[in-house]
Amino acid sequence: MKKSVFLAAAFCIAGATFAQDVLTSKKGMPILPEAGDYSIGIDATPFLDYAGNMFNGNVGNVSPSFAYGVDRPLAIYGKRFIDANSAYRATIRLGFGSMDTLNMVQDLSSGAASNAKVEDKISASAMNITLGLGKEWRRGNGRLQGVYGVEGLINLNSKKITNEYGNSIDTISGTSRVLETKNGLGFGLTARGFVGVEYFIAPKMSLGAEYGYALGFNVQGYGESTNEVFNGTASEEITSEDTGTKTSGFGLDTDASGFNIKFNFHF
Repeated sequence: MKKSVFLAAAFCIAGATFAQDVLTSKKGMPILPEAGDYSIGIDATPFLDYAGNMFNGNVGNVSPSFAYGVDRPLAIYGKRFIDANSAYRATIRLGFGSMDTLNMVQDLSSGAASNAKVEDKISASAMNITLGLGKEWRRGNGRLQGVYGVEGLINLNSKKITNEYGNSIDTISGTSRVLETKNGLGFGLTARGFVGVEYFIAPKMSLGAEYGYALGFNVQGYGESTNEVFNGTASEEITSEDTGTKTSGFGLDTDASGFNIKFNFHF
């Protein structure tokens, strides 16, 4: 009887030790995410390429670097865990940019023989915003976790180019020139479900991949342009609306770009 009790206790201790080895590191650090943890995801491709090149004799192997996921270009992707088995997901990109190009051109008002210069300026600005929110659930008690859930994404984008001329319009050979062009506002909306896997290679560090099935809609509105026109005695600005083309699209399909391997860091 005592021998049976001893064997049963030994098996229980061994089982508990094995479970502990799976879920904690040798230093006792938890391997899987816990309630309140945050996570940031990056594209794993540069790191996998680097590791693969170590074994193929490539002498020009470039050091790996942090990179945005190909399915969310230039967007930050993260999670906040509600508990060990569920988390909120968020995607954010707030892109605003501008660039000025300056060119020195001949001052036409001073005569053809003059070397005097004036400055032309081209100013370009753009906006690209992506926001996403979703929720994921996971299954599995070991290092390998199954992941599934839903999320929605919205995108807004626009672009504008402005021209400032050093020469007045009455000195140029033409009678019209562009002052400003605007692209129509772009709007995109996506709702997707996803399923994937995540394997924890170290405490709070995992490699993951997922497939998605998405319903998407996008529209690009008409643009607008403003021209300066010279009528022989004076100049005036004329704005033309609904320039260019208007496009819209709708799709329901697997989002192939959503399948890429990510590194996920939890903290």
